[in-house]
Amino acid sequence: MRYLPSPIELRGLGTDQLRAAFLVEDLFIPDEIILRAIDLDRVILGGAVPTSGPLPLQATALMAADYFTERRELGVLNIGGQGSVGVAGARYELAKDELLYIGRGHRDVVFASEAAAHPACFYLVSYPAHTSFPVTRVTRAEADSEQLGSAERANLRYLSRYVHPGGPASAQLVMGVTSMRPGSVWNTMPPHTHQRRTEVYLYYDLPDDAVVFHFLGEPTETRSLVVRNRQVAVSPGWSIHAGCGTASYSFCWAMGGENQVFADMQAVNMGALR
Repeated sequence: MRYLPSPIELRGLGTDQLRAAFLVEDLFIPDEIILRAIDLDRVILGGAVPTSGPLPLQATALMAADYFTERRELGVLNIGGQGSVGVAGARYELAKDELLYIGRGHRDVVFASEAAAHPACFYLVSYPAHTSFPVTRVTRAEADSEQLGSAERANLRYLSRYVHPGGPASAQLVMGVTSMRPGSVWNTMPPHTHQRRTEVYLYYDLPDDAVVFHFLGEPTETRSLVVRNRQVAVSPGWSIHAGCGTASYSFCWAMGGENQVFADMQAVNMGALR
């Protein structure tokens, strides 16, 4: 379990300490399922990249459960090649940027790729769940989508809500994807915080020679992380979360907490940033 620093502790962290606390690296390794537990509403983040054969998802000792979804819900986003997710014997095909929601109690989860040469790359986000909801596949076309920002502010972007109130039902998970339009690099600026939930950002579709500068911290005590392709920045409820890339990119945002309303956020006045 990774425990995050408090706002006061954050002020004294050096670069290596900051990265160790707020950046999740190396989630996507061929033929492995990598899981990372964080004390952000007890979220578990993971990556599964099946190449030589299917990969079954199993509970860890930390979970003290017979199977992974015994007391948890799970969102699975494919950011790689064509693949499939098996749940209780049923098979769900997932192309790139398609998501599968798996409710509590749906067991025997297995990940597979259609072609080893171009494997699927599954991003996993799991929160504790108090009840069970159906397994639901969501394509990018089926997501609740809208265009935000403007080219003049270099933040023209396309936001797609996959798991949200009004869409597939969930216990607390809210999950979606935002893609920057060509020529735009800023996301979520002006920034905001979430007092009633926490958020994780997976940055992907970023060229190998590009980075995203992810900004975090209290509005008056901001810090930055250099984030590369397929890395995750974690954001406590007291922290801003905004990024600026050296090229266009996509990011998957996922939230858990006591409120699922997308607009439940506290806007930060640009004049207050430091």
